[in-house]
Amino acid sequence: MTSKHEHSYYLLRSIEVSRQAREAGNTPFGAILVNAEGDIVLEQGNIEITEFNCTGHAERTLMEQASKRFSKEELWHFTLYTSAEPCAMCAGSIYWGNVGTVVYGISEKRLAQITGDVEQNPTLDLPCRIVFARGRKPIQVIGPFPEVEEAAVAVHEGYWK
Repeated sequence: MTSKHEHSYYLLRSIEVSRQAREAGNTPFGAILVNAEGDIVLEQGNIEITEFNCTGHAERTLMEQASKRFSKEELWHFTLYTSAEPCAMCAGSIYWGNVGTVVYGISEKRLAQITGDVEQNPTLDLPCRIVFARGRKPIQVIGPFPEVEEAAVAVHEGYWK
């Protein structure tokens, strides 16, 4: 079992990836994939703006790459860390990709508070736990993670205007 300290380490890395996505001209979201040995095997920021891809969320794009590189059996033992709770689309990608554990920094509700009514991010009030619970796999979800909330929120400051 991964300790809270280790979760914070990986979450902070996903937040750094979200910062890089913002600096590249995208929305500030990031995700990383960690194998069973604790190695970061993939990193992905949002690409929806620069790639003109409405499904270019960090988690969904990361899962597309992961499914081409790893078997579903391997992925079940991996952990996906993400700066913010996966939306319904991304949760579906994680589910179909067969990742067994998801850890996120801030909740979708907290994200909605940050973004407000900005048209660019019309959040769905649909927690990833509910999406996963409707399936047939016991995907473990850990989050939100108060230890990293300040860092996760800071990446969004001044963006959603």
